[in-house]
Amino acid sequence: MSTSPYATLRRFNRAWTQRVGALDDSFLGSGRPLGPARLLYEIGSEGAGVLSLRRRLGLDSGYLSRLLGQLADEGLVEVVPDPGDRRRRLATLTTRGRREWQTLEDRSERLAHDLVAPLSESQRARLDEALATAELLVRAATLELESIPGDSPEAVAAVSAYFDELDRRFPGGFDPGDAWTHDAEAFAPPHGVFVAARDEERVVGCGGVQRLDPDTAEIKRMWIHPDWRGAGLGSRLLRHLEERAAGLGHRRVRLDTNGTLTEAIGMYGRAGYRPTERYNDNPYAQAWFEKELA
Repeated sequence: MSTSPYATLRRFNRAWTQRVGALDDSFLGSGRPLGPARLLYEIGSEGAGVLSLRRRLGLDSGYLSRLLGQLADEGLVEVVPDPGDRRRRLATLTTRGRREWQTLEDRSERLAHDLVAPLSESQRARLDEALATAELLVRAATLELESIPGDSPEAVAAVSAYFDELDRRFPGGFDPGDAWTHDAEAFAPPHGVFVAARDEERVVGCGGVQRLDPDTAEIKRMWIHPDWRGAGLGSRLLRHLEERAAGLGHRRVRLDTNGTLTEAIGMYGRAGYRPTERYNDNPYAQAWFEKELA
């Protein structure tokens, strides 16, 4: 019996891959192993961009190209220039590919049904809840934390969602004014950074680091999508931003928050932040914190 602290996860991986047929040469009787079968499924009836498939499946470009070539040789997939951006490629299913996709969908549904059929209704509910929690936690632990320009469409969309939430939660609302114009400049290299938490193609969190003085950085605009809260993503993003601040040469970080954001205040306390005096003129700030970096 393994004494690894990850033994439960490893046992689950072994049990799951065996029971869903991931080890078979012919996944779900498709005549192809899991890799190309999963790619065919991800392309789907609507098609998908090749870059999107790379992000979604975590495949390098060479391996993905080989898989697409294999499916194209079988007459299941076509890869053409994306009409919306000729620099990119779009993978679509042929008529035969769509029939094969539906076969995979039907067999996958039957396999899922058969796996849980021996369980009672209450046991299935427990399993559903446990798997949903496990999926969220694993995705939160493995999603990408990526530096992006503060004026990029993704950054603007994430910060707009953050501002909208503040407007809903603050008793008197929230008016950002031109704050993001200043922030986007402050988060730009070489003195700052803006980080997006990306789950496949979707940005589900963000945060920035800006310079206050040679020794001190400030963490700002940190936001996690409501669907991802409670999975540890906020703490992971905060640690990453601290590491980026240290990498920029700072010895401490500061941040401020509003008293209504009790979850954030609790997270800062658990992360080792200590209250400090007001250090800025933010009209919405009601609490200020500081932490010395290792």
